[in-house]
Amino acid sequence: MCGICGKISANGNVTEELIRKMCGVLTHRGPDNEGIKVLDSAKYSSSEVEKYILPRSNNIANVGLGHRRLAIIDLSPAGHQPMSNEDGSIWIVLNGEIYNFIELKDELVKKGHIFKSHTDTEVILHLYEEKGVECLKDLRGPFAFAIWDNKKERLFMARDRIGKKPLYYTYKNQTLTFASEIKAILQDPDISKEVNRPAITDYLSYGYTPTPETMFKGIMKLPPAHFMIYEKGNIRLEKYWKLDFSKKLKLSEKEYCDRTMDMLEECTKIRLISDVPLGAFLSGGIDSSAVVYMMSKLSSKPVKTFSIGFDNKEYSELKYAKIIAERFKTEHHEYIVKPDAIDLLPKLVWHYNEPYADSSALPSYYVAKMTRQEVTVALNGDGGDECFGGYERFMATRYAELINKIPAPFKEKIIKLITGKIPESLGVKDSKARIRRFLVELPKPYRERHYNWTAIFNDHEKNNLFTDEFNKEISGRNSFNYLDKAFNECGSEDVVDKVMCADIKTNLLDDLLVKMDIATMANSLEGRSPFLDHKMMEFCASMPSSMKIKGTKLKYILKKALSKALPKEILSRSKMGFGVPLDSWFRNELKGYSHDILMSDKAIKRSYFKKETVKKLLDDHMACKANNGARIWSLLFLELWHREFID
Repeated sequence: MCGICGKISANGNVTEELIRKMCGVLTHRGPDNEGIKVLDSAKYSSSEVEKYILPRSNNIANVGLGHRRLAIIDLSPAGHQPMSNEDGSIWIVLNGEIYNFIELKDELVKKGHIFKSHTDTEVILHLYEEKGVECLKDLRGPFAFAIWDNKKERLFMARDRIGKKPLYYTYKNQTLTFASEIKAILQDPDISKEVNRPAITDYLSYGYTPTPETMFKGIMKLPPAHFMIYEKGNIRLEKYWKLDFSKKLKLSEKEYCDRTMDMLEECTKIRLISDVPLGAFLSGGIDSSAVVYMMSKLSSKPVKTFSIGFDNKEYSELKYAKIIAERFKTEHHEYIVKPDAIDLLPKLVWHYNEPYADSSALPSYYVAKMTRQEVTVALNGDGGDECFGGYERFMATRYAELINKIPAPFKEKIIKLITGKIPESLGVKDSKARIRRFLVELPKPYRERHYNWTAIFNDHEKNNLFTDEFNKEISGRNSFNYLDKAFNECGSEDVVDKVMCADIKTNLLDDLLVKMDIATMANSLEGRSPFLDHKMMEFCASMPSSMKIKGTKLKYILKKALSKALPKEILSRSKMGFGVPLDSWFRNELKGYSHDILMSDKAIKRSYFKKETVKKLLDDHMACKANNGARIWSLLFLELWHREFID
């Protein structure tokens, strides 16, 4: 993977110096090489910058393209970007991997296209010459790229179907600035650093800023499965792909199992193409174990595997990872994350560019750092839960719909009786806490129920947290709308399908994929995810939810398909997740740290939150009256983000 950036302006204010600065803050994404292309520029001061003069026109915009390269395919100088076609009329910068580039290249060669490298980047370039924007339909893999077409005098930007690779932009006064990370865009002196204040309420619900917005006013995310055209000073966005849950296959269990294994093998195999060493993240869960199994099956050498754990056994999966490592005779590596890892937090804030409340950012960073010491590419099991139904909230949705068919008076008595006997739990992994939360939200419509099940702060809690002034300022903002829109894009009438679809379009996109991209790229490591292949996801969307969740069994068909490949201890274990023992850390080692940051004059004077409410959150957590670990973390990250990017 790499880092890309650029600027195009009808006002002619693009400079080599700016593109170089933008590339400079993306060095971690591509430490191997830097490439800069300034077109129609009046300045030429560096031998590293090629110059291509465009004919003057009132509609021609000055163009600057920048690229930081992490060399994976074709390590020679021929893979240098920005890259052009034969006559230099089309230029591209790419962040990503096209896994079917060899087949596409063979077809293009037959049509007369001449290649000067063995890269997938050049394949996109010639495919665009052949098909224009329709080239997107042929590409398989994660990508974000920008193509300047001199003949058509336009810029064409696109992002992959699932949203694995990020692409941010800002557009103002006929000027478009874009990059793989927001911090690169902020190098442009024409762009101000303003807080998108209404987005704070969304962040405290979801733990991230929902697409297409960011926490910076005026800076946007290009949504997944979208492309953008900049032409004559104007921009337009279009969607080119949709994950459709409406069309279901009618296969037997055996056929679903066979198709699942065939698909997993093929999606893993094409991700083993690399000119540099590769390995795998191994959590000990079913998804990463399945990927390691397939890698072992397809590789002639032992697979290098990497795992993270904690001293707190309740949060550590190392023993399960060891089972898989021993089963497939991998070259295994482990690392224990301790509370002093919080020292990394300011660095994480810088890498994430926006407030990010998923505390698994910490172990994810460390496992990527450890992995990069041995390999340059790492496969992972991301997407398995979303594709095959691995979250308890999916099963809870199904049972909630069944329970809600019970007459209301009788149902309400049962709920009141059970919840009255379950105290507020102090542990996020406590089964009683999950049951209580399930029952409290049960009477609500499934969309609202799912929103409250997953929210860090629900709407009532946020209302009590915000100052009166800030509540007035954001009074027209409804955080639920983001999730509600995702429910509407499913296409299926099955409620479980709707929840799975919404999860893919929200939590997977803006939380899990961001975490993996940042964790790997911060360490100059490429992450590859077989379960997130769009063909795999289309297959899973065509599978009835009853094949994914059967009774109390999550991932039913995946487990059945893997029954002969993985040990029973792995297939039968309950899902643990990749959590961090925040509840314990914030009561002990990090007690003073969290209090000093959140109760500081600097934090309080921002006037977002009531001082007394923040203090109560901290005090109740320390006194074991509530488990506010996730809430404290979210507020902590938000404050540190202000200090890094705004102050």
